[in-house]
Formats: sequence, structure tokens, C-alpha cells
Amino acid sequence: MSEWKSDYQRELALAAAARERNNEGQARVCARRAAGVAIREYYRRQGKPITIPSAFDLLKLLMDDVSQPEAVRQSAASLTLRVNEQFKLPVDVDLVKEAESIAEALLPE
Repeated sequence: MSEWKSDYQRELALAAAARERNNEGQARVCARRAAGVAIREYYRRQGKPITIPSAFDLLKLLMDDVSQPEAVRQSAASLTLRVNEQFKLPVDVDLVKEAESIAEALLPE
């Protein structure tokens, strides 16, 4: 298994474990990191290696990439949403599924 894929799957497993512990905040963090792994690998394959260390910044890069389909850009936007004072997202969205949809769209295998 390639390094990016094992890193990606590890983050998804950590997200699932966080959900099992009812720690949605940690699940969101892991979902963002999983998406960041996929985004970095996508741009590497495109011949555009990215040195941005932050998954959040990688999501913003993808969100602003007009060459991407709207659904991919919207998934990236969802993953950049901030929680409110009650630590809830402003919309009902599953960020783990959004991370998975980004990886599937960018790196179909």
C-alpha cells in the first residue's frame, strides 16, 4: 500500500475511533487531516508538489481551485467550516464522508 493511502486510512480510522468515543471535535480534525493527505497526493501527481503543512490550508487551496468540480470544492468548503459557541457546525454535514468524497474524486483507484 502506498504511503499516502496508509496515512489517509489511518486518519479515517482515528476519526471513526473518535466518533466511537463521542468526540466529534477530534473526528473533524482527523477528517480534515485525511482530506489533506489526499489533496497533497493529488497535487503531487499533477506535478505540483505542495509544501503547505496545514490540512486546513490545503482545503482552502482546493476550495479555490476553479479546475475542480463544484462538488469537490463544496466538500472542501464544508471541511473548513468553523464550529459555533456550542462546538457545533453551522450546517448538518458529515465531515468524514466529505473527506472520503474528496479522496474518491481526486484519486479514484
